[in-house]
Amino acid sequence: MKLPEIEKKWQKKWEETGLYKFDETSDKEKHYVLEMFSYPSGANLHIGHWYNYSLSDSYARFRRMQGYNVFHPMGFDAFGLPAENYAIKTGIHPQDSTLKNIDTMEKQLREMGASFDWDYEIKTCMPDYYRWTQWCFLQLYKKGLAYRKNAPVNWCPNCQTVLANEQVIDGECERCGTTVIRKNLTQWFFKITDYADRLLEGLDRIDWPEKTKLMQKNWIGRSTGSEIKFKVKGGEEFSVFTTRADTLNGVSYVVFAPEHPMVDEITTEEYKEAVAAYKDYASKASEIDRLSTTREKTGTFTGAYAINPINGEEVPIWISDYVLASYGTGAVMAVPAHDERDFEHATKYGLPIKRVIKGAEGMDDTLPFCDYNGILVNSGEFDGLTVVEGKEAVTKKLAETGQADFKVNYRLRDWLISRQRYWGAPIPMIHCPHCGTVPVPEDQLPVELPYDVDFTPDGTSPLAKHEGFMNVKCPVCGADAKRDPDTMDTFMCSSWYFLRYADNKNSEMAWDPEKINRLLPVDKYIGGAEHACMHLLYARFFTKAFYDMGYINFDEPFMSLVHQGTILGPDGEKMSKSRGNVVSPDKYVGEFGSDAFRLYLAFGFSYIEGGPWSDGGIKSISKYIDRVERLVDRILAAEKNTKKYGKEEKELDYALHYAIKTVTKDMAVFQFNTAVARLMELTNKLYEYTNANGYDTEVAMNTVQNLVKLLSPFTPHFAEELWEKMGCEYSIFNQEWPVLDESKLVMDTIEMPFQVNGRVKEKFSVASDASKDEIEAYVKETFASYFEGKQIVKMIVVPGRIVNVVLK
Repeated sequence: MKLPEIEKKWQKKWEETGLYKFDETSDKEKHYVLEMFSYPSGANLHIGHWYNYSLSDSYARFRRMQGYNVFHPMGFDAFGLPAENYAIKTGIHPQDSTLKNIDTMEKQLREMGASFDWDYEIKTCMPDYYRWTQWCFLQLYKKGLAYRKNAPVNWCPNCQTVLANEQVIDGECERCGTTVIRKNLTQWFFKITDYADRLLEGLDRIDWPEKTKLMQKNWIGRSTGSEIKFKVKGGEEFSVFTTRADTLNGVSYVVFAPEHPMVDEITTEEYKEAVAAYKDYASKASEIDRLSTTREKTGTFTGAYAINPINGEEVPIWISDYVLASYGTGAVMAVPAHDERDFEHATKYGLPIKRVIKGAEGMDDTLPFCDYNGILVNSGEFDGLTVVEGKEAVTKKLAETGQADFKVNYRLRDWLISRQRYWGAPIPMIHCPHCGTVPVPEDQLPVELPYDVDFTPDGTSPLAKHEGFMNVKCPVCGADAKRDPDTMDTFMCSSWYFLRYADNKNSEMAWDPEKINRLLPVDKYIGGAEHACMHLLYARFFTKAFYDMGYINFDEPFMSLVHQGTILGPDGEKMSKSRGNVVSPDKYVGEFGSDAFRLYLAFGFSYIEGGPWSDGGIKSISKYIDRVERLVDRILAAEKNTKKYGKEEKELDYALHYAIKTVTKDMAVFQFNTAVARLMELTNKLYEYTNANGYDTEVAMNTVQNLVKLLSPFTPHFAEELWEKMGCEYSIFNQEWPVLDESKLVMDTIEMPFQVNGRVKEKFSVASDASKDEIEAYVKETFASYFEGKQIVKMIVVPGRIVNVVLK
């Protein structure tokens, strides 16, 4: 059978019969399977696409055969910087290149044999989608969750746009490698920080990888501590947030973020040049780089001093890039004796290190001593208190004079969504000289992206140069006004797309709550772990916000999450053109067929881990597929025969139901490699059975039909062809998943190894329910020759597993 040929046949039939159309009226239990939708790049589907989409499709097929009403849509995350940069380079408009790429990818996904229902397709760059993205913005604005302010941002001088912290790698733009700088811009933000506690709480209710949940917890970064007021000597007060108020007597200096608004004010004339130079240096690093524990600590003295409120001591004020203006108060108290970061900084610059915590009896309290199991020393009236007692006592003492208070702080910052680029959804706001900033009326959505725009980067938003777009009447007073020139972060599009799929043709509302509440939340979500702190967090925020507004009745979007691994090059390194190790799926699909390629991806790798590519692996898989076909042909060609149900049939039934049990279990948890291994074992057993003369052809046919069903999620075209060849009713994917009969897993006899001094000498069979005494008696009689002239020191009998005799 030539797979590439039969694949076209079945794709055509699936399309003609509407096999994969979702039935909204079905009373079956729903199961919403969703892969993170793809960005439509210009190249053909790469191996990462195949690994994600083909095997998650296998999971969807499995659930369909189990009787679920599976909703399995697909679409394209079509806005973004790559298309715009490509347009700048080639002159091809982003809309034209994007829609062409979508057509290409859609065709290839169909050729993969995926069971997507294309009636529910969405393309985020189309007005009928981003109209509702803009509507989402307006709902957040009306709820007080969207606001505009001037803030420091990561700016790429080459791409001429703001970058998220995650898009800055080692101080450079992840796309073009240009050194990123910090600059102040007026931007739109979403108040995701209002949901910090609920985003943490919700993690306990969802089936996600623990590592991903931990990443989100760390990103949100909830800290319980104290906010303490210091005073600049001869100047104003400022506050610091600390989780270690117990160490306040050990403060030997204070550190401001380089961007702190008080820095220029407090810096003395002598240090102005050094401070200005350091601020410029710090502006070139992203916040993520600045927070790295491995980054060398740097900084400079401002010439100013602060007064410690607990003891009146004067301590120097430094600036350092390990303190962020956007976290806490933008200033920290430094206690080098009890903080590793402060210790490293103080040691480098020769600053005082004062112990104020002593370890409990017998503890190694070498500095820096950061353990909480200690006693306060050198702390005046607080000496002798434990760390926990000291935190409370110091804070309460200062609270009496209004110099401290208990506080909860978060590492999470509000989501900056403004982008100074063209290819994105326009922000639906209008700036009026009389009324200020006002929202576009909902009945005037979408605010369409004009086609004729000069998007060559020059430091301003491309839309600002388009008078036809920018000039508008104020919807409140009717005066001449201007549209907002920025577009939205493309993560806006993906923060709600899972809601739109189920109601993608609705022109009256973003979604019908009745329809969405019936189908959502998503039951199984599949995609990359790299999205843990952006897309996955933003989507959870949106869902909780819309739940609060009453638009949906669930507050978590994805109940179960799976991350796929990465397929590496044959050399074990990440695939890249520069390394010359890129593997193109097209070559193998053309030669072996998409089913063989999919089955190799399933068998050759642990789905959540990935691994290096091997040419030999796919050739072996192709041979296995041929072997299954020959097995079907053999049974079909055999002369009909029945026989008494005996030992051979019982063993074959055992192999079948063991495969049903293990494959079903493995498919549910994306352990595809072990599932395929069990199918190979069943295939071998079926060959063994049919090699014997006079085998029962009805038993063999029943077993091979079940084998093909179990194999079908991995080889959909091949399975359909065999199913038809066996004279079965179309389609195999309308058939029930094989049902486990536990009674078939109970064997009359079991085989056990007989060991002497730890070495296997023989194998023997006994009744599966034989007792320890019965097995021991059987061994002594059957293997008596091993005991002649020897002393039995010990006989270890584990029923059903092993017999080991120790002789001397």
